[in-house]
Amino acid sequence: MDTERLAKTVTTDLEQHDNKQDDTMTLKKKTPQRKRKAVGPSAHREHSSKVTEGVERAPSRAMLHAVGFSRDDFKKNQIGIASTWSMVTPCNMHIDALAREAAKGADAAGGKAVIFNTITISDGISMGTEGMKYSLVSREVIADSIETVMGCEGFDGLVAIGGCDKNMPGCIMAMARLNRPSVFVYGGTILPGVHKKKKVDIVSVFEAVGAHARKDIDNAELEQIECTSIPGAGSCGGMYTANTMASAIEALGMSLPNSSAQNAVSRAKKKDCQDAGAAVLNLIKKGIRPSDIMTRDAFLNAITVVTALGGSTNAVLHLLAMAHSMNVKLSMDDFTRVGRKVPVLADLKPSGKYVMAELVRIGGTVPLMKMLLQAGLLKGDCMTVTGKTLAQNLRGVKPYPKGQKVIRPLNDPIKKEGHLVILRGNLAPEGAVAKISGKEGLRFEGTARVFGSEERALESILDGTITKGDVIVIRYEGPRGGPGMREMLAPTSAVMGKGMGKDVALITDGRFSGGSHGFVVGHITPEAFVGGPLAIVQDGDTIIIDAKKRQINLKLSAAEITRRTKAWTQPAPRYTRGVLAKYASHVTSASTGAVTDDGLG
Repeated sequence: MDTERLAKTVTTDLEQHDNKQDDTMTLKKKTPQRKRKAVGPSAHREHSSKVTEGVERAPSRAMLHAVGFSRDDFKKNQIGIASTWSMVTPCNMHIDALAREAAKGADAAGGKAVIFNTITISDGISMGTEGMKYSLVSREVIADSIETVMGCEGFDGLVAIGGCDKNMPGCIMAMARLNRPSVFVYGGTILPGVHKKKKVDIVSVFEAVGAHARKDIDNAELEQIECTSIPGAGSCGGMYTANTMASAIEALGMSLPNSSAQNAVSRAKKKDCQDAGAAVLNLIKKGIRPSDIMTRDAFLNAITVVTALGGSTNAVLHLLAMAHSMNVKLSMDDFTRVGRKVPVLADLKPSGKYVMAELVRIGGTVPLMKMLLQAGLLKGDCMTVTGKTLAQNLRGVKPYPKGQKVIRPLNDPIKKEGHLVILRGNLAPEGAVAKISGKEGLRFEGTARVFGSEERALESILDGTITKGDVIVIRYEGPRGGPGMREMLAPTSAVMGKGMGKDVALITDGRFSGGSHGFVVGHITPEAFVGGPLAIVQDGDTIIIDAKKRQINLKLSAAEITRRTKAWTQPAPRYTRGVLAKYASHVTSASTGAVTDDGLG
């Protein structure tokens, strides 16, 4: 389909609700605090007109002529296309081509697209190294850089395309801050690799390292797994953080339907990008902004879908940060409230059997959302980037095909309550996040083995120092102490690879990859670096983790805890200059999303 026909098709579909009274009433209900601007040319070009109109803007127009603008283009809405393309990682290596597709869609719909780049990093490559400390930092850099370019250049709307997991919340945080008509596009999931007729992915490689340490596989097989697990472009294939956040953003209403459930290399993903480019023009015309979409109810919808999918613990951190950017009140306790009534339905890796590409094959996320909506678990009146409500988007969606096993029915869930369990107790007075699938048990009592860094813990796991009944404590890895709150995929995978998933627990003030599973608790707050209770744990202490009671406690008297706390002294910062030092000086607690723009000024 050529781009002109595409634009007409997409715009017609997006505008079908225009004359429907119920849609108009929904819009008024959702945004009573703000009257939508009139639909004249100046209202459409709210920002770009300040750059291009008038004699005094001749220098600006001259610069734009040089990058491909015609005189007619100055009358069009300028649409920023934020590309996270990079050859740093397979998650993002194809996004330059997707950005061009989004630009085609925006241009064909009557806008003028301008592609610009922001950064990405690779968790999978840097995992377990000092470089991983930059991972969460990159979320803030991405948000800051998109806000900077959009704010400077006067673009009227935004399409942002993200692949690796920090891209996604970073893009949404920028959209929230700017509050200009915006659509997010997920770069798509990778197809699984194959080893010995079994599907493998990046987590398979990490777990193979543990299996190698246990001598279950030799060097040759480890190399075979290494060479076959990542077959091409796309984000990690299970319900890890990338697919989790893509699904959350779609449920939030900031992506087009099923954007989160498409293969990275596919016609569907190209069309998703083209449609997103056209959708932004429709949002501009209707005056629909992120603040009309990203409401508290929409965030609760996102938590609901993440729960049903068995998503990553990182969703807690990122959704809190995204809500902060939108000035929406959201807390860790909201995950508990949702989790009490929403079951886990998806049998997806890392705890389950299937990969995202298999969910794509049976229809993606929209049939799941239709199930949840019909069960009264989603708020259907939330506005979305289609210009329609969530309920309107889901009309006509067919159920999953009979016989599929990826998504379970509501009356036969994998787990009756949510898997993201917020724990509190004398070890985490501000809260901690556990991922309890049910397979690893609901209670663990064990002996603390304390490490001041991820690397030291990994060494002890691989060399056999860690034994059954141990609670591995990894501290000074929080947002400020790390700094950067590294993911602990290497040690958790080593535990699983050595066959100790039910025999040991791992707790940390750092966080976990979406690929982590086992008896793990992260985001322990306050973190050790600021004097949280994790700082005073000693080898040999007894730690009790109880998912039923939602508690994590150090088996010590209050008097002993007070004595140790008074004797504790804060360690020197690991970085005093550069990005990590700046981040550490501004970042908030993980319990509030680990954001860097809280209370500035």
